[in-house]
Amino acid sequence: MKGDIAAAFERELDAVVHDKAFVGLEIVQHRARLVRGATELRVTIDAAGGADLALCERVAGRLNSSLGGVSADYSLEVESAGLDRPLVRPKDYQRFAGERVRIVTSLTVNGSKTHRGVLRGLRGETAVLETERGELLLPMAAIRSANLEYDVRLDLQRDKQQRKQLHGNDRTHGI
Repeated sequence: MKGDIAAAFERELDAVVHDKAFVGLEIVQHRARLVRGATELRVTIDAAGGADLALCERVAGRLNSSLGGVSADYSLEVESAGLDRPLVRPKDYQRFAGERVRIVTSLTVNGSKTHRGVLRGLRGETAVLETERGELLLPMAAIRSANLEYDVRLDLQRDKQQRKQLHGNDRTHGI
């Protein structure tokens, strides 16, 4: 039973990302596992500009309608990758180069297992992280988890600078 629903789930996820109604949708990660006799289906999605509640609901509706024909108990959770989006594939490390990240390694590197800095991409099988102490090379095989790191303080500073520029322009133009 679990195999049937899991296989149907996999097929439908593939169909959704190729559907023109979901252009730009990315499946960040997904999982099907047995929990107390029912299959738990989880999918994390992202899209350009982020995945909002409406997109999560559309994806969930599509999945539920196609899985309705499978006779198995299941629960479905569709979630946005969020501000702290996980980096799970090598292409993620290239795509988010220049962004602040938090990387946790399975081995101690430079005296720590948790590393923060600006991601500079990949160099072969190694993630390149710019830290306060300089460039840090982290082997992909040693990375347990990696996430974008949202810093609300940077957002507030950027907002304050934009307001300052706007008000400065108002005075310059005599408004």
